[in-house]
Amino acid sequence: MRVPRASVLLLTSFLCAFAGAAAAQTLLPHRAVYDLALSEADDEAQIEALTGRWVFEFSGSACEGYTLKSRIVMRFEMTEGSRLIDQRVTSFEDAAGETFRFVTKSFIDEELDNEVKGTARREGTGTVVEYEQPEKTERSFAPVLFPTGQLRELLEKAKAGERFYESAVFDGTEFTDNAVMVSVVVGEPKPVDEDDTERKALGPLARDTFLPVTAAYFDGEASDGEEVSEYNVSFKLHESGIQRDMMIRYADYSMTAKLADLALFEPDEGCARESGN
Repeated sequence: MRVPRASVLLLTSFLCAFAGAAAAQTLLPHRAVYDLALSEADDEAQIEALTGRWVFEFSGSACEGYTLKSRIVMRFEMTEGSRLIDQRVTSFEDAAGETFRFVTKSFIDEELDNEVKGTARREGTGTVVEYEQPEKTERSFAPVLFPTGQLRELLEKAKAGERFYESAVFDGTEFTDNAVMVSVVVGEPKPVDEDDTERKALGPLARDTFLPVTAAYFDGEASDGEEVSEYNVSFKLHESGIQRDMMIRYADYSMTAKLADLALFEPDEGCARESGN
């Protein structure tokens, strides 16, 4: 069973506001809480039920860089018993998007199952990843975007009216030899319905319009000569950058992530003015 990435454009990652047409983007510090539930599962998955919660926190500024903290806790009720999955992610990306430090710890039934730790740097025409865990080793990738840079790209392309594009992304959630390719499709802006189940959690942001977005993640492997996505995520992205009403689809099961609570923190106004000059 797979755990959704912390930066799934995401979830990975997430909240962002535009400081104005002529100003640079100002990323908005926040904490978002999502309730997780099983949508459907095929017989091979052997999943009877799924419940959980995802807490995602973003802090920092264009002056000091950005910190992402994520914790996903899910309980799977399987045909042979229950299983508790707990994934904890902390990462830091410098303001220029050139350096990325990451730590991901995954627990199964409260026992540490996996740890991925290291530093990635964009250098010249490529990316160098220095892993500390699960082993000390170095990997070289083609140029990639890190989580905050991935979000910036999505918002910039959506604002420019670009509805389909692909990017190479590295988020530090897995020990891998390759970046992940992401195909993104962006729909037309829509208003929030009066009966939207997440309207209360949005608060005043319910007055915003949102963009329907679907992102498909590819690991480079082919099936019957055709590459298929490892998983894909559909969600609603607000003008302010709020991501919600997620549907995360894997090969053998799918799950929903509904916005349950949202706390917006005061941005560093001095830094925002400086970066906008």
